[in-house]
Amino acid sequence: MLQGTGSDVGKSVLTAALCRTAKRRGLSVAPFKPQNMSNNAMACADGGEIGRAQALQARAAGLEPNTDMNPVLLKPQSDRAAQIVLQGKALTTMEAADYIAKRDRLMGAVLDSFTRLSETHDLVLVEGAGSPAEVNLRQRDIANMGFARAANVPVCLIGDIDKGGLIASLVGTQNVLSPDDAAMIKGFVVNKFRGDPRLFDDGVTFIEDRTNWPCLGVIPWLHATAKLPAEDAVILDKPSESNSGRLKIAAPMLSRIANFDDADPLKLEPNVDFQWVPPGKPIPRDTDLIILFGTKSTLADLAFLKTQNWHHDIIAHANTGGHVLGICGGYQMLGKRVRDPGGYDGPLGDAEGLGLLDVETIMTNSKRVAQAQAISVETGAAITGYEIHTGETTGNDTCHPFSKIQDREDGARSSNGHIQGTYLHGAFADDTFRNAWLDRLGAKASSDLNYESAIEGALEELADGVEAALDIEALFSLAEKPSVSR
Repeated sequence: MLQGTGSDVGKSVLTAALCRTAKRRGLSVAPFKPQNMSNNAMACADGGEIGRAQALQARAAGLEPNTDMNPVLLKPQSDRAAQIVLQGKALTTMEAADYIAKRDRLMGAVLDSFTRLSETHDLVLVEGAGSPAEVNLRQRDIANMGFARAANVPVCLIGDIDKGGLIASLVGTQNVLSPDDAAMIKGFVVNKFRGDPRLFDDGVTFIEDRTNWPCLGVIPWLHATAKLPAEDAVILDKPSESNSGRLKIAAPMLSRIANFDDADPLKLEPNVDFQWVPPGKPIPRDTDLIILFGTKSTLADLAFLKTQNWHHDIIAHANTGGHVLGICGGYQMLGKRVRDPGGYDGPLGDAEGLGLLDVETIMTNSKRVAQAQAISVETGAAITGYEIHTGETTGNDTCHPFSKIQDREDGARSSNGHIQGTYLHGAFADDTFRNAWLDRLGAKASSDLNYESAIEGALEELADGVEAALDIEALFSLAEKPSVSR
């Protein structure tokens, strides 16, 4: 099990790298994360959903994603409440305090999923969540030491030296853990080191002397990580690198943004200048295309969008001939009205949308989660994507759909085609569709980018870097046959 001294220390990426390393060595390996909190989700073949990070790890392991890889997924709808997805299916929405008091009731399902994976694979690589040092959350914990102890899984602790305070975070973690929890940790890894790792030899020695844990490696800052989909919205807080691309795309950073990795293929296009627009900043006037990405709570983010005055920017952009695309919740916002009479997607309510598409959406208590094979109506290109949404959208503009998914139609387009909406996630990962769709915007934005090959190349490069820096044999030798206690 890979646990971290905090969030965003590299647990997800290192798990993916180690999945690929194990696969290279001929092992049947599977990723597992007991509890994940993320609005970035992936639809599995069985109609369930898991965190996108576990889907990437499954890919690194050469597996199709399945719901046992992430049995508990928390999808925040507000600052205090989240939807609970259990073994792929939406269970309920719960306030944080209630969830913390009751989450141990989910341990049985977590251990069932883990047992199925461990019985069918040579190796299971488990990713923790946050930090085990959050001892105020230790009671009823299912994400870190609570799981490690219940499944008897040894732990490797990861620290991020780029954040600063690495020695204190590693030594301090041991200091605040109970002796039984600390005994689960069998070694540590230093991540994101810039420069000559030998310069940290004294630091490694100090940590080893204070903790009696061996250092299993010092991993350098690996640029391959920037080529992979990011799991956490915190990545959006980092400034985008602008380029001189001819096609300018801007995307407002919604407060409950979901599945924002839909943007990743666009960001890799050499002829595209993709920019996230942070709160408090206007959408640039010279933008060619505005994209509204998905959200876990459409009404809440529609209100947030309006408080940022982005609705004025988007409507003005559309009125002057600009292009707008809405994906999932973003598509719902482009309509005339969004209604949620039962609070199925967040706070109940009823609000005017942006009015750029002649459609309306009503939220229901059913949630569509499915992989999808579609055909773009505009370009004729095939699309492999997925759907994860609540709500039904109807109206005149649905007569001009974005795509056809088998025997049904998806999305809507305005009469001039400049305003488009779809429930399909992952569409831009298809090179043929992406190139054709971008070209139809009036700029030669397409390139010879092969997105799937780029992801595979990044996983290989990442595994190369991690394998060169870590004592893989020592790390994998820590693995033991699990002995689950309930």
